[in-house]
Amino acid sequence: MTKIQFVDCHRMPERSFFFKGKQFPLCARCTGIYLGYAIFIPIIFFFKINIWYSLLAIAPTTIDGLTQAYCKRESNNTLRFLTGILAGLGLAGVSDFIAYYIVEFAKFIYHLL
Repeated sequence: MTKIQFVDCHRMPERSFFFKGKQFPLCARCTGIYLGYAIFIPIIFFFKINIWYSLLAIAPTTIDGLTQAYCKRESNNTLRFLTGILAGLGLAGVSDFIAYYIVEFAKFIYHLL
């Protein structure tokens, strides 16, 4: 049986969800981030997300993670998961923004040639 491994996730048991006694392959925050990516896919077909909203959506996860790391504060899995969803949406929005302008730049260069 092949084991799914995610390089960027620490997978600490106390920061992960469990289902039927088995630990998720990702921590709560990374689970939220990947779910945020998945939620973004149908949203992109109907809405153009402003870059500032995308950056703002990333801020709660950044604040949660940094205050945990440097302020001796302990978060909980629900907060990690919810801020992870926001971060996933925000990161996908930033990626969409960058991809849009790469395509526009490529079109511009194409028309110059």
